Amino acid sequence: MTAPADARADATGSAAGAKNGKGGGQAGGGQDVDCRKAKCVALTFDAGPSENTDRLLDILKKQKAHATFFMLGKNHIAKRPAEVRRIDAEGHELANHTWSHQILTEIQPAEAKRELSRVQDAVRKITGKTPTLMRPPQGRTDETVSEVSKELGLAQVLWSVTAKDYETNDSALISKRVLEQTERDGIILLHDIYPGTVPAVPGILKELKKRGYTIVTVSQLLSPAKPQPGMVYRP
Repeated sequence: MTAPADARADATGSAAGAKNGKGGGQAGGGQDVDCRKAKCVALTFDAGPSENTDRLLDILKKQKAHATFFMLGKNHIAKRPAEVRRIDAEGHELANHTWSHQILTEIQPAEAKRELSRVQDAVRKITGKTPTLMRPPQGRTDETVSEVSKELGLAQVLWSVTAKDYETNDSALISKRVLEQTERDGIILLHDIYPGTVPAVPGILKELKKRGYTIVTVSQLLSPAKPQPGMVYRP
């Protein structure tokens, strides 16, 4: 397990980083962000795409913010390929949240591999791209899950901020919880499947920007480090 800041520091100290002194992650629209200098926070959404995703994407586009989408396969990717294509086309990051939200630590390794590989295959078929990040359901992982993830080329991403938006549809409360917990290099966990979440996003983005934060994807937060398969990243 490693923190984003530690991953960046290790990469900067490597021979390649020392040689070129570069390594900012590229945002959608060609904008470079260097989270070694900028006050960054990663915005992530789990368990979609859903009927709310297009509205969320409209908000993100208007706010010029990019997010990482940890998507479910069954009833989501499989039923909403147009939203998956739009997420990709608008510069957001495609990521894996398993096919059917099974707890990976409670199933056999072969089944865990299927849960993840089915999403990999589905996203690749729709977009031509294969995710490099995954989020284990409920954040539950262990050595076996890490081994499976490594085999599939997936780094694991946990979080530091949760609004527990699965418990409430109160958008003001969701916003309050996010803003109270957010610090530099944080990873915000929200769900675009719940009705109270997307309406909270404009206010969250506005206030975070007011506080000097740059909103980034997870890979941008880690850059110039590259996500390492099997590794668990958590602020």
